[in-house]
Amino acid sequence: MIRRHALRLAGLALGGCSVLPDRPYQESRRYALAPRRPQRNPPRGRGGPVLLVRSLRAAPGLDQRGLRSIGAEGQVSLAYWDEWAAPPADAAEAALRGWMADSGIFAAVVAPGSRLSGDVVMEGELVRLEAVPAEGVARAALSVLALSDVARDPVGQARILAQVLAEGSAPLAGDSPAAMAAAMEAALGEALASLERSLRPALAAARAGVRGR
Repeated sequence: MIRRHALRLAGLALGGCSVLPDRPYQESRRYALAPRRPQRNPPRGRGGPVLLVRSLRAAPGLDQRGLRSIGAEGQVSLAYWDEWAAPPADAAEAALRGWMADSGIFAAVVAPGSRLSGDVVMEGELVRLEAVPAEGVARAALSVLALSDVARDPVGQARILAQVLAEGSAPLAGDSPAAMAAAMEAALGEALASLERSLRPALAAARAGVRGR
């Protein structure tokens, strides 16, 4: 009798509990990370260099899709419901390829698997992509290495054409997730513009060196 009464009480207690959360389902909000060059220049004519963008890796801590923010005391937060539409390094790689294609520096910009081989091979790492609400700014940075292709280099070996830490920043228009995503995208655009400015003289010097041989 006592055991039956205890089981009845346990059933009542369990009936008041639920394994499902009380709050309603909330769908994640996804944001594009796709900065574009403000002005699209035509590709260089015949004889211009071909760029192969090999890969852009994610630095430790930047392989998650959640929007990343830095608190006033340096603590790192990743948004749970607000995330990039693609892994940030993958999106930054696509943006890099598109930006360089619109720069007018190259005759073509290709990805691994293309039937074209690159005169210039680019690889690197996404080392920063974050919003800092306490400072009202978002920051992005890319560490990029540009090499000559072994098969097409006149001396038959890969040469370092440029090694660049390209950084960019943009103001935050607010502390909402949408504002932070927009500012981080703009900061990545500034980093890509910085990379382009660094590459132009480096590639011009490399071409001049080849002609001088």
